[in-house]
Amino acid sequence: MATPAGTRAPNEASVPVAPPPPLAMPHSNMIEILPSLPLETRSLPLDLRCYNGFWVPERILRAIPDIHAGFETRPSDIFLASSPKSGTTWLKALAFTTLNRATYSPFDAGHPLRRCNPHDCAKFIEVHFDGVKDELEAIPSPRVLSTHLPYSMLPERVTGEDSGCRIVYICRNPKDVLVSGWLHFKKVSPKSVMGVQSFTLQEAFELFCQGRSLNGPQWQHVLQYWEESLRRPNKVLFLKYEEILCEPVVNLKKLAKFMGCAFEEEEEKGGVVDAIVELCSLPTLKDMEVNKSGHNYLTKNDGFFRKGVIGDWRNHLTPDMAEKLDKIVEEALQGSGLSFANDL
Repeated sequence: MATPAGTRAPNEASVPVAPPPPLAMPHSNMIEILPSLPLETRSLPLDLRCYNGFWVPERILRAIPDIHAGFETRPSDIFLASSPKSGTTWLKALAFTTLNRATYSPFDAGHPLRRCNPHDCAKFIEVHFDGVKDELEAIPSPRVLSTHLPYSMLPERVTGEDSGCRIVYICRNPKDVLVSGWLHFKKVSPKSVMGVQSFTLQEAFELFCQGRSLNGPQWQHVLQYWEESLRRPNKVLFLKYEEILCEPVVNLKKLAKFMGCAFEEEEEKGGVVDAIVELCSLPTLKDMEVNKSGHNYLTKNDGFFRKGVIGDWRNHLTPDMAEKLDKIVEEALQGSGLSFANDL
């Protein structure tokens, strides 16, 4: 069972966790080296290149040097990090609403979440930085930003020891990540639009097990943030999708405290916490008109809302597939203090 977020595993209490190795990225010649990086064209939604152990879309790799060189952080910035299809949309809604509740009451009929998709409220730095740097800089503080980048690829201004930025990471059982991603990307991938509709679950499964998925291997992505949350629990909050779903109020209060905006007793008595949980719930968001018919920079808004349940992988994966993936993940996480064994 996973150690609670923000605490050390019992057997690691006196052993400091080493920070991830610095990013060995030749910023000046990234464009030149891209063609030489291993290429994966079978995975949805985009062609991937392997760099520093992760399979990342080429267009994102092109943007990383500019982000490292030109992205100006603020001490109050909150970064929401995740591997794709791990509860990103939900975390964005919860964090944005909680951090900005003094400006936008969750009771307000005109709340931004009733007019905008959560992805428009907390923008991806790697997607939006190229060409819209001014847009990110125009967001008033405190900013809620997001990323799917591995921890080792984040800018030093975010991860540095003297950085005031805080990171909230959400993870999910890899089997549900696989199934959710396969169904989602088959629907919204540019490759699907071009006629690649026959991407089977078996194909997605084999690629996922090889780590050849969007920003994969998923378990290595999770592990980097987990280890950093052990090393610096005041800077990185590690959350599990399954735990938030089971205890939304407890985890929302934990999130608020970490972000520096803990709920006052009067707010709790006044129903503010419950109102945020309700406003950001999947049924509520899914039923909003903006998420039924709207469209954002990624895809149609309704593509971000499916079941949002725990254990849907059981309806798609065979027992043999589940066992194989479990063994891969367990071996990768061995000795870390993190496990998905008790997540349905």
